[in-house]
Amino acid sequence: MRKIALVLFSFLMMACTELINKPKNLVPKETMSVVLAEFAMNEQLTVVEQSLNLDNATRCTLRQKKINGNDFVESYKYYTASGEIEQILNDAQEIIINKDPAAKIYIEKKLKENKNVPAFAR
Repeated sequence: MRKIALVLFSFLMMACTELINKPKNLVPKETMSVVLAEFAMNEQLTVVEQSLNLDNATRCTLRQKKINGNDFVESYKYYTASGEIEQILNDAQEIIINKDPAAKIYIEKKLKENKNVPAFAR
């Protein structure tokens, strides 16, 4: 009886290894990094230009990359559940720094201020 229970438990564990199913139209990791970097840069523009409509900027970015909003959200959920979002966010940070090297100082300052940010992002 124990062997049967162990075998059933093993099958159950293998079935539960994936928290969320892979979306049908999964946005590639590299594209996610680029899009998230653009979202972050657009958000910073609102500091300079208060009248900037962030919703329109977001829609424009997704349209330029030919990404459906639902596909983006489902991909983000998938990458978060799979633990791959950290690398995608780190890649997005590198994209921002490559576009504006002065951003590195700002990012480092914000990371030091926020004690809740995991060590790997520092």
